[in-house]
Amino acid sequence: MAASRSEAACPIAAGLAQGGNRPLPRSAYLHIPFCHRRCFYCDFPVVPLGDRAGGAPGQSGSRSIEAYLELLCGEIEASPAGPPLSTIYVGGGTPSMLTAEQLQRVLRSLKRRYGFAAGAEISLELDPASFDQTRLQGYLRAGVNRVSLGGQSFDDDVLERLGRRHRRRDLLEAAAWLQQARVQGELSSWSLDLIQSLPGATVEHWRAQLQQALALEPPHLSVYDLIVEPGTVFERLESSGELQLPEEDLSADLMELTAGTLAAAGFGHYEISNYALPGHASRHNRVYWSGAGWWGFGMGATAAPWGVRQPRPRTREGYAAWLQRDPGELGPPQPMPNDERVMVGLRRREGVLLTPLLAGLDPAGLMQRWQPYLERGLLRREGQRWRLSDPEGLALSNAVLREWLEWWEEQAEGLPPSP
Repeated sequence: MAASRSEAACPIAAGLAQGGNRPLPRSAYLHIPFCHRRCFYCDFPVVPLGDRAGGAPGQSGSRSIEAYLELLCGEIEASPAGPPLSTIYVGGGTPSMLTAEQLQRVLRSLKRRYGFAAGAEISLELDPASFDQTRLQGYLRAGVNRVSLGGQSFDDDVLERLGRRHRRRDLLEAAAWLQQARVQGELSSWSLDLIQSLPGATVEHWRAQLQQALALEPPHLSVYDLIVEPGTVFERLESSGELQLPEEDLSADLMELTAGTLAAAGFGHYEISNYALPGHASRHNRVYWSGAGWWGFGMGATAAPWGVRQPRPRTREGYAAWLQRDPGELGPPQPMPNDERVMVGLRRREGVLLTPLLAGLDPAGLMQRWQPYLERGLLRREGQRWRLSDPEGLALSNAVLREWLEWWEEQAEGLPPSP
């Protein structure tokens, strides 16, 4: 696809023409779908290329990567213009399969189209064992100033059972490079990803994992509960009785341990799965949770220029065909539905202003559903704002959100569209 293609041929451009005077996004997500192998819990739109694949010429998979980057840059350059970007996030997949020069090319396309605001946060996902210190320096020169490191666990046996390619030594080495770059002022911040509530989890094992994480001095930690997604290896193992996940009470204990341990180390719990030292919360992720809009580019990426999600196809073939679609097929963008605003808002430390989102509804049934959580101190009401307590309420957030969804579904019939 030629990068000089008319904007009129871009599907998002068609939607923009009907977007009125709504504010345009100042954030962008770029999806790099390639990875060495698919992890057993992963249902992301990825393209496994093998353990020896990479973006450098002559490496396995390099032609696939180059062909995809042409599509990606073409989509960016043919998309509607907007204000300079304040946050950019390059995710995947394994973006560190790209060379520094390839990443720089993509970021240049984005900068030509939108420009970058002063002090823009430019985040890149890195996978241990997929980059070295030289490649990291290349990414930093390309403009990256924040890194998210996918560690998941420090236990080699656990990593093997997750289908991960890296091992503990790779994670320690990669984290040391990132911390060195931060200390030297080359990197503004970095985050470490971990998964709790894994098969075989115990409180003592998880406490040791947290202590190892803190010893690496990351200024940000993302700690996710394992979710068994349809179509994954883990779903097949669970169906056959070979995957024994922690009971709900143990999962709640692990989350409370996480919150308490990280609070004692100075981390703020600003979203259900995210903790940061002062000044290190992810600005880009806050865009998602606030319901604000963002651009999204690439196979399987989701854009939300006005809060509504506009997903791209999850295969390379489908994505390439989508880029050639008739713009008239797209309907006008719509704001995020109020039920999603509540779901997203309750994930945040500050909670959600609920009353404006219930206009025209009788909330008595919802209040009755939520009353037990108020009495137990898991849910708190502060004027019109509702929020989950930390850590107990956030640890049991699924129960509160489930009550919300069931009540909303009861109200949904006959509701007018969200304003």
